Amino acid sequence: MRKVTMADVAKLANVSKSTVSQYLNKRYEYMSEETKRRIAEAIEELQYRPNVLARSLKQKSTATIGVIVFNILHMLTTQVLRAIEDMCQQHDFHVIVCNTDDDPEKERKYIDMLWAKQVDGFIIFPTGKNVELYKKMQEARLPLVFVDRTVAGIDADSVLLHNERAVQLGVQYLIEQGYKHIGLVAPPFAPHVIPRTERIEAFHHALRDHGVSVEKEWVITEHVKRIPERLEALFNSNKLPEAIFAINDLTLMEVLAFVKKHQLAIPNDLAVISIDDVPFASIYTPSLTTIAQPTFEMGKIAAERLFMQMNGETSPQMFRLAPMFIERDSAKKRGEKNESSCHRS
Repeated sequence: MRKVTMADVAKLANVSKSTVSQYLNKRYEYMSEETKRRIAEAIEELQYRPNVLARSLKQKSTATIGVIVFNILHMLTTQVLRAIEDMCQQHDFHVIVCNTDDDPEKERKYIDMLWAKQVDGFIIFPTGKNVELYKKMQEARLPLVFVDRTVAGIDADSVLLHNERAVQLGVQYLIEQGYKHIGLVAPPFAPHVIPRTERIEAFHHALRDHGVSVEKEWVITEHVKRIPERLEALFNSNKLPEAIFAINDLTLMEVLAFVKKHQLAIPNDLAVISIDDVPFASIYTPSLTTIAQPTFEMGKIAAERLFMQMNGETSPQMFRLAPMFIERDSAKKRGEKNESSCHRS
């Protein structure tokens, strides 16, 4: 079939090509309703689709941004992505999403691919291990925003949680509830993974600030798949702590699976608290006390900063967003239950 062109639309609508072009670019100032109707009907009848490549060359914009995430299964990732997509839709921009599995080589390949596609900007949940490539992006003046992590040596817009405050809220609450033997469950310590390192370090500091000793065997920093093994070892040696602080949704899932396997009662046998307000937190039995990240606000700010960079209106800033503590039943004093939830930040 012959490709339908703008000239075909103009002929059927009985207008000039420039008028069709103005219509496609939503420049309706001097266009009558009748003219708009004829063009719309011609486009529909001919099933015309604009040549996006030609249009982007002319406008020097692809109206597309690349979003590179480290784990699309994370609750944080999916919610931030939703907010980014909403903001881009308002600006008539498309989003290409790539998942790296926190692999720097995959991240490099995705950056190269999106750069070759001439996306107008990048929002990246960085692995932190492609510093030279990030620098080249900045040298090329590519709009760039980091989410959830910062990268040493790269002065870029960054949007992330106030991780220290999030951990302080959780530890303080557990101590107020009377727990003294508190454990932590986290993926392995990695200097380039900012949220992880900040939360693990903040946990140690928060316990010490409250005069509570840090027991090495209760601080589990393992690959997610090995967390059950470590919990099993504590259980079999009768050395489980009174409470466990999971630093994200993925580690929380491992803790809950362990609890189910051994039919432990929360919080009587083991109190549980976590960062990331998982969707089932309020309907789980007992309901889960969590520390929520302002994910939609993070995505909104990231997209706003990117569009500001595209317009040359900004200089790099770091945004540390406040966590929200959501009190439910999983970390209350033993034997105490409360159907209501309260929030504090």
